[in-house]
Amino acid sequence: MVETIIVDNSLTDDEKTEAIKILNIDYDRNKVRNNEGTRRICENCNQECLATLYCEFCFRNYLKLKFSNWTSGNDNIDNLIQKCQMETYVPYKIIEWIPYDNLKDIKYLTKGGFSEIYTAIWIDGEYEEWNSKEKRLTRCGSMDVVLKSLENVESANQSWFEEAISHLTISNMYEEIVRCNGLTQNPSNGNYMLVIDRMNTDLRKYLQQNHNQLTWKERIKITYEITNALCSIHEENAIHRDLHSGNILYSEINDSWYISDLGFCGPADKPTKSIYGNLPYIAPEVIAGREYTLASDIYSVAMLMWEISSGQPPFINYENDYYLATNIINGIRPRIVSEIPLEYKSLMEQCWNANLSERLDTQTLFDKMSEIHLLCQNRPDELIQSKTKKYSGINEINSNYTGSRLFKSKVHQFENFPEPKNATEEEQEAFHSKSYCFSIPYNIDDFNNRVLEDNSKSNLSKEFNELQINDIQNNYNREEILSQRMMGHHINIDDDEDEIYNNPNFHSEEQDEFNIPDDL
Repeated sequence: MVETIIVDNSLTDDEKTEAIKILNIDYDRNKVRNNEGTRRICENCNQECLATLYCEFCFRNYLKLKFSNWTSGNDNIDNLIQKCQMETYVPYKIIEWIPYDNLKDIKYLTKGGFSEIYTAIWIDGEYEEWNSKEKRLTRCGSMDVVLKSLENVESANQSWFEEAISHLTISNMYEEIVRCNGLTQNPSNGNYMLVIDRMNTDLRKYLQQNHNQLTWKERIKITYEITNALCSIHEENAIHRDLHSGNILYSEINDSWYISDLGFCGPADKPTKSIYGNLPYIAPEVIAGREYTLASDIYSVAMLMWEISSGQPPFINYENDYYLATNIINGIRPRIVSEIPLEYKSLMEQCWNANLSERLDTQTLFDKMSEIHLLCQNRPDELIQSKTKKYSGINEINSNYTGSRLFKSKVHQFENFPEPKNATEEEQEAFHSKSYCFSIPYNIDDFNNRVLEDNSKSNLSKEFNELQINDIQNNYNREEILSQRMMGHHINIDDDEDEIYNNPNFHSEEQDEFNIPDDL
C-alpha cells in the first residue's frame, strides 16, 4: 500500500506523507489491539512494545502518574476512568475526567429518553499524540463536543460500572463507533455527563430532510456502514440494546455513519424486570421478557433497514405502547414499500424473523450487505433507485412524526406476553389494511364521539360494537375502555415520556375468550 501511494502522481508530497502517516496509525492500532506483530525495544522505557509511532507502555505510564492529579469525587467513576486508560490502545482515544470549567459555550440541545443533551466546546480538547522526545501526550486544542447527562449513577451497582468500562473501551477501539472522550460533572445539579464527539445529524432527521432525494445506492451505503459498526461491537461480544435511528449519527466531513450510545442506555437504577429502549425497534423476544442477545440487535437493524427504505420510523401511526407491543409479539411488521431491491428486502425479512435461529448473525449480514454495496457501486443509479413519488405521500402525511411520544427511549414493563410468532402474509395484510383507526384520544368525550362515528362508518361486528357501547354507557374510565378495545389487557397511559409503563395482564377468563372479529 505504501508503495502504491509513493508512485501515485496525482498526490502531492504532503498528501503522500499524510496518507502514509494514516496507514501507520491504523497499523499500530491494529497491532496493539490484537496484541500481535513484531515488537521493538522502546528507547525510553526499554519494554518490548508493538507500536512504531509511539510506545503503548510509555503513554499508559504517563497517564498512571497523573491519577493523583484529578478526581471525579466518586470512587467508582475514578476506577472506571483509570481502568479505561490502562486498556487504551492509542494515544488519541483516551477516556478522561474532564473538569466542567474546561467546557464553555454550553447550550441545551434536547432531551433523549432519560438524558438531557447539550452542546459545548472542550477548551483543551482531546489528547492527540505521544511526543516521545518530551515524553508527554499533546492535545489537539478546542473542539466541539456533546454532553449527555447520566442520572442516578450513585445508585448504580458494580455490574453497571463493569459494563460501562467494557463499552467505553470498545467505543474507543473502533472508528465506526461515536467516540466518548470521558466524563464530567454538572456542578449545578451534581449529574455526571458523558463528553462525546459531536456529529452533524442523526439518521431520523437526515431521512426526514433528504428521503426523496436519496438513491438506493445511498440507502445501501448507509445500511452497509451501520452493519459494519455493529459487526465491530458484536466482535467484542457486546450488545448495544438500544439501536434506533436517533443514535445512528452522520459526520459530514467523513461522509460516514456511526453508531452512538454504546452502553449507558437508560437510567443506572433501572428496575430489574424492565426493558429500556425505543419500542418499535425492540425485538419481540425482549418485549416478551427474555434477555437481550446479539440477535436482538439484529432485529433492531431490520427496523433501521425498513426506516431507510421508507423514510419514516416504523409503526409511526401507533402511539399506544401496549397495543404496539402486542402486535410486534404477534409477528406484525411494517408494510414493506414498493421499489425495494429484492436482495435488501430478503435480508431485512430474515433479520426481523420472530425465530431467533432464523435471523442472520452479524457477520453474515455484514458480508451480504458488503456484496450488495459492492454491486451497487458498479450499477447506474436508475437501476437501483426507488421512485420517489411512491413515497411522497408517506412523508406528507407524517411530516411531524419527530414529536411523537413513541419515538423516545424509555423504561417499559410488560407482563404475561406469549411467545413471539411470525404473522402470515394474510395476517400482515389484514393488519395494514384496517380502516379502523386505533389512535387513542386523551379526552373521554372525544373517545365517545369517535366510537359512535366510527361505528356508523366501519364494518365492526355487532358483538364488538355492543361491547364498546356498553362500556361507554357504563361510564368506564379511559383505561377500562381501552382495556376492552385491546383484547382485555390493561393499559397504563401516562403523558410523561420518561415514566415506567407497567402493563399487568389481570383480565378475566371471559375477557381472554374474547377476540377481535376478523372483519375489524
